[in-house]
Amino acid sequence: MFVNQDLKILGETIKPGQQAEVSFNVAKLHTRTPVDVPIIISRSKKPGPTVLFTAGIHGDEVNGIEIVRQLISKGINKPKIGTTICIPVLNIFGFINMEREFPDGRDLNRVFPGIKNGSLASRVAYEIINEVVTHVDFIVDFHTGGAYRFNAPQIRIEYGNEDDDVMAEIFGAPFILYSKNLNKSFRNTCNKMGKPILLYEGGKSFHIDSNITNTGVNGAKRILNHFGMLRKPFNVSEPKKSCVKITKSKWIRANYSGMFKSTIKLGVQVNTGDTIGNITDPYGKFNHFVRATHSGYIININQSPIVYQGDALFHISTEIID
Repeated sequence: MFVNQDLKILGETIKPGQQAEVSFNVAKLHTRTPVDVPIIISRSKKPGPTVLFTAGIHGDEVNGIEIVRQLISKGINKPKIGTTICIPVLNIFGFINMEREFPDGRDLNRVFPGIKNGSLASRVAYEIINEVVTHVDFIVDFHTGGAYRFNAPQIRIEYGNEDDDVMAEIFGAPFILYSKNLNKSFRNTCNKMGKPILLYEGGKSFHIDSNITNTGVNGAKRILNHFGMLRKPFNVSEPKKSCVKITKSKWIRANYSGMFKSTIKLGVQVNTGDTIGNITDPYGKFNHFVRATHSGYIININQSPIVYQGDALFHISTEIID
């Protein structure tokens, strides 16, 4: 049973029915210019759950940032009941510099739950957990594939949690990828706190893709609708296809260095021996066909035009749940 009471975040009090933008003062640049992380809070007068949408934990993952931006700009974040909290850019330093890490070289997603007087990244993690996450009931964290590696839209959760399974299916991404929680990650810390979290992966860094962002926005709407928080006139649509649940997967790696081109679409099912790409040299003397070493769904494609021997080219499922 939810009770409508004042919400206190970073020294600010937000009452039921109020909208607020709270500034999380991270630190200052070396020029002494202050750097703030805006936290957008929207509350209904009616009691209900508190849902947190986060993105930009890695500063170069702009697809996720664009998804949360759309939730705010379209007013999807204004709830019928309960509260939404949106943090479009967790790693503001990385976003400013278009880099994955913090200025101290640390990966924010490897220092949770953080230390109050630790490194810069650790201090930010500490504030996020203690000032924001403690207040929420459900979290959706938006991520993107690394440079050149384009992820199919997917939800990542740990295997064996039925509640997470239900929420992942409600979100409606084409794929659910079961993966272990990494030590000191945001997802692992939230799970240890008893805070349910879905991690959405889609696209690649330094890039905004409309299919990836649309899937993310629609998934967020389905989650809000499930909790009775989605206002009219927003509607939810059923996913075009049922989620494919992947329990194991494997990378196909380059046997040769050269110029690389994929010849298969992301998300499709392939069979052992299918030609899925080719590696050539710049001089027209060499052409190696990359073939699927096993059957499965293509869930990631390396889109770099140049690859070296041993580079990961295709991520393909090996075991799925029917």
